[in-house]
Amino acid sequence: MEGFRAVDYRVRAKAVDSSDKTVNSSRGSGRGAEFLRRVNSQMKPSTDNMDFAGNGPILVFEDLCKSYQLGSTELKVLKNINLTIQNGEYVAIMGPSGSGKSTLLNMIGCLDRPTSGKYFLGDKEVGRLDDDSLSTIRGARVGFIFQSFNLISQLNIIENIEIPMLYQGMSEHQSAAKAKELADVVGLGDRIKHRPTELSGGQQQRVAIARALANDPLLILADEPTGNLDSKSGKDILELLDRLHEKGKTLVVVTHDEHIGAHAQRCIHLFDGQIDREVYKQQN
Repeated sequence: MEGFRAVDYRVRAKAVDSSDKTVNSSRGSGRGAEFLRRVNSQMKPSTDNMDFAGNGPILVFEDLCKSYQLGSTELKVLKNINLTIQNGEYVAIMGPSGSGKSTLLNMIGCLDRPTSGKYFLGDKEVGRLDDDSLSTIRGARVGFIFQSFNLISQLNIIENIEIPMLYQGMSEHQSAAKAKELADVVGLGDRIKHRPTELSGGQQQRVAIARALANDPLLILADEPTGNLDSKSGKDILELLDRLHEKGKTLVVVTHDEHIGAHAQRCIHLFDGQIDREVYKQQN
């Protein structure tokens, strides 16, 4: 979705010289590895998720509103949103262009703050946090999957998956071991030294899903996850998301595609910045 203000890990990777063609695909050397070590050396371990027992809802919006001041005009984008998402739910957010989907996703992903109302993510009210605190919460509690993958081309699969863990202060040894496990989970265990340019679109999205799982987030937030894929690759990605949901992961997907929405337990339809209706999937 064009309006989704992505947490683009590539922006954080400016320290990697894209003109250097000598990036080594092994974990021990090359500018890619140097970048990962710099990241790790600057970060402190985060224990943010350790104090959330998983009881109660994952997400709660209470009368949440978002508006923007355009000169003398106030543009009201979200209007009194009340929403609860329970642990382990699979929710799709749908609506026409201009309905507020992008703004709502920015709120859920802790990329923006509400103008009024409250937002609880797990056991914390996050709507009034400062930038640094919001960034910490975002990194620990939300896993992002983007339409355009947002992989770092200079890094191999393992190194791309490691990035969120290193930003949370995990050691290189731990992050590398967990990244290998996650590569196996998404079916890429035999391609761990390949870089994004050597992968198909579907494989790149699998890497992005593994990266989203890296910090065991409270919820996984996906923005049109099949939008850049052919029909077969898109089907494979939706099946992978279904399996993650079956394992208890909380998924929130924004999409305009009714077929994707049909995979969710609940579809929330937005219209003019408000929840127009909610549709629950019938149980077989």
